[in-house]
Amino acid sequence: MLGKDTTYRELNDDDERSEELQSPDFFRDVVEKDGEGRGESILPEDDSGGGTAPPRVSKACLKNVFTVALIFIYLLLTAVAAFLAYQTISDFLEKLNHPVMSVTYKEVDAFSPPGIALYPGQARLLSCRHRYHDDLPPLVDPGRPREGDCVVKEVTYYGPFANGTQKALVVRGPSDVRSREVVFIQFSQNKTEEDFSAIPYMLFAKFSDLDHSLNKSEFMRDCERNYSTWTFSGGFRTWVKMSLVRTSGKSSQSVQFRQESALVKFNDKRPEPERSNELFFAVFEWRDPFTQEIRLIVTANPWSSAAILCGVFMALFKAANFAKLTVQWIIRMRKRHLRNKARQLGT
Repeated sequence: MLGKDTTYRELNDDDERSEELQSPDFFRDVVEKDGEGRGESILPEDDSGGGTAPPRVSKACLKNVFTVALIFIYLLLTAVAAFLAYQTISDFLEKLNHPVMSVTYKEVDAFSPPGIALYPGQARLLSCRHRYHDDLPPLVDPGRPREGDCVVKEVTYYGPFANGTQKALVVRGPSDVRSREVVFIQFSQNKTEEDFSAIPYMLFAKFSDLDHSLNKSEFMRDCERNYSTWTFSGGFRTWVKMSLVRTSGKSSQSVQFRQESALVKFNDKRPEPERSNELFFAVFEWRDPFTQEIRLIVTANPWSSAAILCGVFMALFKAANFAKLTVQWIIRMRKRHLRNKARQLGT
């Protein structure tokens, strides 16, 4: 009996021991006891060696970075908007000061007879006749006065660019452009001490304006101030072909002449004593039946420029408002962070 009881007790102890080994708290108790006995823990050490957890990016930091990026983007957009406003204003002023020219050609059958102002000085008018391009007879007794059919007016006035008075012979110019009407003028001048001799002339729009003018001297002074002056030389036949240019703008209108001239040498067949009297020949004719009209068009539209500027200024206002709210929010978050930090330090 004793052997059987002993054997049964030993089996029961082995079963209890195996149950304790299989229990999950067994190893923890052993570790704690062993640690208490040794005075140290036998838990595995951290493989990283630092003993600190890896840093984590907080949401507040991400929000601050995103806010700074937004501020930078809006500052960039503000700079672009300011440049666009400057460019818009510059383009508007450029177009306003430099209008675009629109050129058109108008065909006419006849022009209003222009005024041909001649300044002969010491030269003498020999003849002036209206003829046609294909009907220019040879010269007969050159250097002697001949009968003419031109309307000639003499005007004496104080020139705007000279100190003294000057005399102008104003001739009624050709009108019939289809038949190629010309005006043939001859002058003569005794030999002088000058090395070169020429007769200045000026063209203005309408000969009738001189007739209707109450003060012809003032009218000629204004013409000389506004129109160009050319010359034709002695010993040549100067063929002048005129063309009319009308320029109309927003508040002004002007008329100008353009000319093409050609020189033909005069073969002087007079006796030697008579050659001391220098001769001048000039032929005036219209170049073509077209009148050139130039219109100055201002392409700058103030309404479109104002609309663009309004949009730009609205964008600037929105950007400034957003930047202001963002700065206020950053200041408020900073103050909250400082209060929380002070509270943690106080506790």
